[in-house]
Amino acid sequence: MEKYTVDEIKKILQQDVVDEAFVERLKSDERSGVQKLVKQYENKMQKEYDEFQKFITMSIYENELRYSGVELIAGIDEVGRGPLAGPVIAAAVVLPADCWLFGIDDSKKLSEAKRLYFYEEIKKHAISIGVGICTSEEIDRLNIYEATKVAMERAIAKMDPKPQHLLLDAMTLPNVNIPQTPIIKGDSKSVSIAAASIIAKVTRDAYMKRLGQKYPAYGFERHVGYGTKEHLKAIEENGIISEHRQSFEPIRSKF
Repeated sequence: MEKYTVDEIKKILQQDVVDEAFVERLKSDERSGVQKLVKQYENKMQKEYDEFQKFITMSIYENELRYSGVELIAGIDEVGRGPLAGPVIAAAVVLPADCWLFGIDDSKKLSEAKRLYFYEEIKKHAISIGVGICTSEEIDRLNIYEATKVAMERAIAKMDPKPQHLLLDAMTLPNVNIPQTPIIKGDSKSVSIAAASIIAKVTRDAYMKRLGQKYPAYGFERHVGYGTKEHLKAIEENGIISEHRQSFEPIRSKF
């Protein structure tokens, strides 16, 4: 075997396609730097394999529907049920069958950098996307569960083309006349629902960052409206604004 330097081996192992026979030969190289590179390469390949397997598992609902002749399958999810301020935002996403989003997951399990990456990929490849918003005033008037359904209905209404089937995270929409499948923990079991959760999360985070610029005393860009110590202290010192949900504790008990 030709004697490569450690730096040369590193560059070879970083290529998109690596000869596995070459990797096997490296295992007999006694240099510690080479063995470290081999271990890193194997860990990388194992991670990619795990992400591939997870993606296949998360595509089961979509593939079963496609097998039955349904092509336009929308995953639907929301973000923002728990915060004390800001809207609840829902997204609906129809992905093409050949959209390979390896590593996608529930938006809560992804880093901000990963969410932004998948956000761009989803926007680039999706057949249809709809985003629906329900304001804090509507949340107070309707209650958060009903407001969530309204946000989802608004997201679906904005889709073009319209979906033929809906996959939702553990709920159904009685006012929507489209076949539906509720999936418990759907954002980690369905690629389409995970995609919707990412669109909703990135959209809402951007909204709350803009709100933070408008109301710098509250720190919305950091806690995105959740009831953190920083947020509660800001409410004590500055009162509430129109974006606060007055029907939510602890705001209701204070004002």
